[in-house]
Amino acid sequence: MRKFVDPFLNIMPQLDVHGFTEDTVMTVVNEFIDDNYKLGRKNICVIHGKGAGILKRKIHRSLRYNKKVKNYHLYNFNIGCTIIELY
Repeated sequence: MRKFVDPFLNIMPQLDVHGFTEDTVMTVVNEFIDDNYKLGRKNICVIHGKGAGILKRKIHRSLRYNKKVKNYHLYNFNIGCTIIELY
């Protein structure tokens, strides 16, 4: 069986936060958002994994109040990945 790979996900800037703790993950994610916001990118991807959802909840909670984030949602083909739309 062949796995579907979305070609648009490959060209989007990605940050993989597997292995980070709940306390340190937002430092890295906020730096990633700031860097891409300064570069004028509109869509970025954060890969947090499926697991127990600890990192996903922490990231989504923080994105809700970030003024640079226009919208965010889980990626349709992989719920271990969040797509973030920037202003």
